[in-house]
Amino acid sequence: MHVTLTTWLITIAVIIGLFVFDFFAHVRKPHAPTLRESGFWSAVFIAIAILFGVIVFAIWGPTYGGEYFAGYITEKALSVDNLFVFVIIMATFAVPREYQQKVLTIGIVLALVMRGAFIAVGAAAINTYSWVFYLFGFFLIYTAVKLIRDHGEDPQGISENRMVKLARKFLPVHDEYDGDRLVTRIDGKKLVTPMLLALVAIGFTDILFALDSIPAIYGLTNEPYLVFTANAFALMGLRQLFFLIGGLLERLVYLSYGLSIILAFIGVKLVLHALHENTLGWINGGEHVAVPEISTGVSLVVIVGVLAVTTVASLLKTRGEKESVRS
Repeated sequence: MHVTLTTWLITIAVIIGLFVFDFFAHVRKPHAPTLRESGFWSAVFIAIAILFGVIVFAIWGPTYGGEYFAGYITEKALSVDNLFVFVIIMATFAVPREYQQKVLTIGIVLALVMRGAFIAVGAAAINTYSWVFYLFGFFLIYTAVKLIRDHGEDPQGISENRMVKLARKFLPVHDEYDGDRLVTRIDGKKLVTPMLLALVAIGFTDILFALDSIPAIYGLTNEPYLVFTANAFALMGLRQLFFLIGGLLERLVYLSYGLSIILAFIGVKLVLHALHENTLGWINGGEHVAVPEISTGVSLVVIVGVLAVTTVASLLKTRGEKESVRS
């Protein structure tokens, strides 16, 4: 896949422009978005992501178009799982609903910047060392097992994670909010507000999320351009999705199982690819291993199928529980 520097610059400019538009149109003036507003703009950003996929399909062909859509769907699913943690962060720091948009928007921008760095490092590592696919693959399988093992447990220590503790240790912290300001002044002394601590917590968790999502998408495509754009469009509209399905999150009881299956599947796919491209001397004498590779089409079917089954199963289970409680 040949992507010119001009294409990269135009793509990055468009993505930045969409984030700037979103901030000034919806976030700059603090307010609690309605379901109608959140639903409309969530649909708009999903439509933009789909339109971009169609453009990739038209310019670079169905193979890369399929890789983009597989990556986008996977990253979007992982982003929905991340919303569970965002809900806990908002509750832990008691962020007023009208200010949550600003926290989420800044956090999402930070996530995109950090993921951009991870993508660059990952691309350089893959181009230099093919055995990196082994690391990515086994890491995703480990993550999948851990996700199942930790199912049902609430993330602990959000307000007491190391980054937040460090911020509290070195920064003067005020216990009350001052609008949507990150820093306030009390009796002539500058203090940081809980809003800044919430951003620190989101930024720290974004790093952890990137450790899962970047290896996962590199298991679906080796193209940094597709990895970056799939991540960018998956994060875009995440704020609206937070307010749109906030009440629905608690009903997705099987989502973690579905994501663990997807991560394990991609992990196996990466290991098979690593074996096929093997250069390690202690494996088959450094020669390629004749193993089957999983196509993009199969990956897309598995990802969509698993998400559909787990979502429907979750909704049916919680619906049945509600009906049994009523009766």
